[in-house]
Amino acid sequence: MKIKDFLYCETPSEWLAGVAANLPLLLIDHANCEKKAASTALNLMYRYVEHPKMLARLSRLAREELRHFEQVLDLLQARGIEYVQIPSARYAGELRRHARHGEPGRLIDVLIISAIVEARSCERFEALAQVLDEELAAFYASLMKSEARHFEIYLEMAADFGGEEIGARINDFLTVERHLIEAPDPMFRFHSGVPSAA
Repeated sequence: MKIKDFLYCETPSEWLAGVAANLPLLLIDHANCEKKAASTALNLMYRYVEHPKMLARLSRLAREELRHFEQVLDLLQARGIEYVQIPSARYAGELRRHARHGEPGRLIDVLIISAIVEARSCERFEALAQVLDEELAAFYASLMKSEARHFEIYLEMAADFGGEEIGARINDFLTVERHLIEAPDPMFRFHSGVPSAA
């Protein structure tokens, strides 16, 4: 499935217009996103040890996310940007707020959310490659294939556990995701919405 056919909206032009003025912030938050993506995979591995096939896929995925984290750190260092602590975007937290608490609903929802996050990352990489300098454009273009693969892995795992029933849940989360991407957002982050005054 193509990412643009899956997501309910594209990155708003207003967000792209804010990239140049917020580039250090964008790169720092991208590093955080890669670190959180690895953490999500590891957390699932700790919580659901009874699924060996899933564990093997998540282990490979976590290693790849950490490699991406290292690559972003290298970019930050090369550009003289200090990697500092910044508040998280509302994006992932708001998506997770809608996840069920009981099992297997919780696992299915977390896998769906993870697929959506990876899909949005891939879509943003493609958009960023059109507006950034040559080095960063090449870097983001190089990440698109792996992010698309991560999206497919999470979606396949969600289907493995949820079967045909996941369609309605995917729709629910994509509807929330579209609102988060298109609504005004006081913070500029990798997955933030339309920039607005704080």
